[in-house]
Amino acid sequence: MFRSAALFAFTLLAVAFGQQVGTQQAENHPALTVQQCASGGTCQTLQRSVVLDSNWRWTHRTSDTTNCYTGNTWDTSICPDPTTCAQNCAIDGADYTGTYGITSSGSQLTLKFVTHGPFSTNIGSRVYLLESASKYQMFNLLNQEFTFDIDMSQLPCGLNGALYFVEMDSDGGMSRFPGNKAGAKYGTGYCDSQCPHDIKFINGEANTLNWQPSPNDANAGTGMYGTCCSEMDVWEANSISAAYTPHVCTVQGQTRCSGTACGDGSNRYGGVCDKDGCDFNSYRMGNTGFLGKGLTVDTSQKFTVVTQFLTSNNSTSGTLSEIRRIYVQNGRVIQNSKTNISGMQAFDSVTDTFCNAQKTAFGDTNSFESRGGLPTMGTAMQRGMVLVMSLWDDHEAHMLWLDSSYPLNKTPGQPGVTRGTCSTSSGNPPDVESQSGDASVTFSNIKFGPIGSTFRAA
Repeated sequence: MFRSAALFAFTLLAVAFGQQVGTQQAENHPALTVQQCASGGTCQTLQRSVVLDSNWRWTHRTSDTTNCYTGNTWDTSICPDPTTCAQNCAIDGADYTGTYGITSSGSQLTLKFVTHGPFSTNIGSRVYLLESASKYQMFNLLNQEFTFDIDMSQLPCGLNGALYFVEMDSDGGMSRFPGNKAGAKYGTGYCDSQCPHDIKFINGEANTLNWQPSPNDANAGTGMYGTCCSEMDVWEANSISAAYTPHVCTVQGQTRCSGTACGDGSNRYGGVCDKDGCDFNSYRMGNTGFLGKGLTVDTSQKFTVVTQFLTSNNSTSGTLSEIRRIYVQNGRVIQNSKTNISGMQAFDSVTDTFCNAQKTAFGDTNSFESRGGLPTMGTAMQRGMVLVMSLWDDHEAHMLWLDSSYPLNKTPGQPGVTRGTCSTSSGNPPDVESQSGDASVTFSNIKFGPIGSTFRAA
């Protein structure tokens, strides 16, 4: 929800970001197998890989190893303007394990929170699934289901092990923007519904205009431009709380924004994207005993998450009408919890009717409906979306919107305010990073295919 301000490498070399391709470190994508299933449950294993987002990579002058960006400030001698900066700066390959704490084996991907490398201390990561060395795997999940196993037992308050889809370009924007010479091979082209301003290069140009260093993150800042697109949060979670949330935008695909279109600050509901989304968090929806350590879905152990994207005519060409959630743990199929909120029916899935009822019951602005609701989410899926997996902490809102009471100016007893058992003083990044540096999340056994094809009880 607020991930755009969360994760950056803290390095002795003052890591920076860019769009040309450097030669200091070879880029070797960690292999990851996924399975594509057919009706009846027969699944084919696909040999795929993941790539680290370009925002984490070391960027230096193309002619040598001089940093383009130090701390949270651009070197204006190398980057006097956005275009020149993109020409002068190169992003390099990544040491996935040693620097970023990213490891894979077969169908399993593990992201470590804090990694102490030879030259740096890295905080979190974000990776994308690749179809080939230079192209993201594109997903259209209409009338399909997406399944994965998750182990988030080591994620405390303030952390988010996320799996989601965003409407990025399949090549990372390389063909659309001549200034982008790196493309999907180096993890370029990110966008989401928060229209993040902290992305260092957007549309093949450096985001240097009006750059403001972050007041609470020594390696972060924000520029004039944001980068927007529709987003389907399949899984945002830690061991305390979990949510799945569609966010829709009025723009198609990755779109650079500025000014009011970004929906910043007091104009949150005036931009092109629905930043709040329509979330289903079992705790927030009134079932406080459903998901957590030792509860019905026991987050102290690995379990399977199934998400089904149902259409109005039960076909891949239909209109998205419902997003259903099922869990499987220790051989037992667990249906999603039902809402227990005054004034709401007992919903157990995301539909436009659920979203409208939720917004009314909680007194929230219904920006999801005003931007087209589930049908708009479905059209984004038809165009194709990229799979993202990340682990992050939250410099803006301390993850309280996921696992505590939020916003802070509302009483926790009000409907929709309390989202988990974490204290409102939890989630402060310096505390989380110092106390929970060894935290990690493991995603495994990713499967996708027709409804009912990807899971079964033991």
